[in-house]
Amino acid sequence: MLQRVSIPGLLVTGTDTGVGKTLVAGAIAAWFARRGYRVAVCKPIATGCVHRREGLVSEDAEFLAHHGDARFALNVICPQRFAEALAPAVAAERAGQTVDWTAIDRAIQMMSRQSDVMIVEGVGGVLVPLDPRHSVLDMIGWLGLPAVIVARPGLGTINHTLLTVSALRQANAPIAGVVVNQYPSETPGIAEETNPRAIERWGKVPVLCLAPRFSQFTPPFLPPDFLAAFENVDWLEKAGMERGRVGEWERGR
Repeated sequence: MLQRVSIPGLLVTGTDTGVGKTLVAGAIAAWFARRGYRVAVCKPIATGCVHRREGLVSEDAEFLAHHGDARFALNVICPQRFAEALAPAVAAERAGQTVDWTAIDRAIQMMSRQSDVMIVEGVGGVLVPLDPRHSVLDMIGWLGLPAVIVARPGLGTINHTLLTVSALRQANAPIAGVVVNQYPSETPGIAEETNPRAIERWGKVPVLCLAPRFSQFTPPFLPPDFLAAFENVDWLEKAGMERGRVGEWERGR
């Protein structure tokens, strides 16, 4: 349904909805943008979109566009938008529409030709249905990008994260690692202290960083300490970009 992404990149998924995929995807996009890479950000399908004069707009796409310093229109960054905050397959059915995979593929390929790296944000968890036959897991397989799993810090996250890891591995999807989001750095309980190591041990997957909890922020600006949590991760390596190598994605920089 979708062609494999032709440039390096990452796909940000999560253990559930509301775990902070957009925040993490924005922080990763900002990491590349600060280093001078031409970043393409993409939210292929969004639900819960808002009505504006220009039509339905994904606020997640607006957030990603800001942090990736995007040069593309929002309807290219997010080609499929639905008003109700439901699983895409359900939102599309209730709207009397179908997911236009051709439009998504066209947008991704167009952005790829003019970018060095692509950061894609999924919707919900990996088994969320996108249409009557396909889930987010199928989309991850088509695009071929390593998955960054966003997880909660507290009790229950081991189960949710290992289930996500298992589903990705059964689909032969590459996994870049896990970001534990909204981590209570100053007041972690025993569960929060032990969960990252438990995820690494039983999931055999790296925890890339602990993104700290914050109570308030003014979109689209992220707190400096949140962005700082991503600084020590080698996102070039995670996205498959080799240092010192001049590839097609680096020409013209």
